[in-house]
Amino acid sequence: MIEILSYDFMVRALIIGTLVSLCAALLGVVLVLKRYSMIGDGLSHVGFGALAVAAAANLAPLAVAVPVVIISAFLLLRLSKNSKIKGDAAIAVISSTALAVGVIVASVSGLNTDLNTYLFGSILATTKADTILCILLSVVVIVVFFVFYNKIFAVTFDEDFSKASGVRPALYNMIIALLTALTIVIGMRIMGTLLISALIIFPALSSMKLCKSFKSVIVVSGALSIICFVSGLVLSYYLDIPTGPAVVLFNCAVFVVFYIVSVIKARL
Repeated sequence: MIEILSYDFMVRALIIGTLVSLCAALLGVVLVLKRYSMIGDGLSHVGFGALAVAAAANLAPLAVAVPVVIISAFLLLRLSKNSKIKGDAAIAVISSTALAVGVIVASVSGLNTDLNTYLFGSILATTKADTILCILLSVVVIVVFFVFYNKIFAVTFDEDFSKASGVRPALYNMIIALLTALTIVIGMRIMGTLLISALIIFPALSSMKLCKSFKSVIVVSGALSIICFVSGLVLSYYLDIPTGPAVVLFNCAVFVVFYIVSVIKARL
């Protein structure tokens, strides 16, 4: 581990990855409970399209991706409220369109050689400027989540009751969408647009297998997410494999272990 920290790009990857993992775990619990976990996958495809357009136009990737993904998150919420286009269909419409745009732009502009970096991430793609921006955005996500924790908790489990008690579900759903969009954008550089959603889904599902309370699920989910990321990062360094897939495999392995333990516990 000490050897890894001697490289600047590994230190940047560790900082960004740890913060993104924590943010994704916090939001993942809420999204999974609201049966809206695939929003991460949809927004990550939008991020790919935005990154491809930014690269083709020689613009700063995050400067383009952040507003585009945020707008898409709000649009996704609007579409999901429409009786004709519900959640999963709305995600499919936006994600497939954005992915198609990204592939076409990358092909026309000659960015095909960089597709793997966009799709599956690369720890070498991060810069000092990215690290600073990612730290700022991650702090915003974590602070806002805990400031509005009680309201988010209420909206997660019962929107009708929370509305009757004076909470505005629409507002806090927008906050959740905003935080998710930011997390997706800051994690794409390392995890890739196709794998970042795994950080949102796996830790939450794993922790729910053994934990019963909302708070314990959040705490365990955050811990698992960070542990899996650090383990995947170390493994990718020593085996010379992509970081994103390594992290996903660790998350998958943890989920399988937690699932088996939960089955054994239920039979005792």
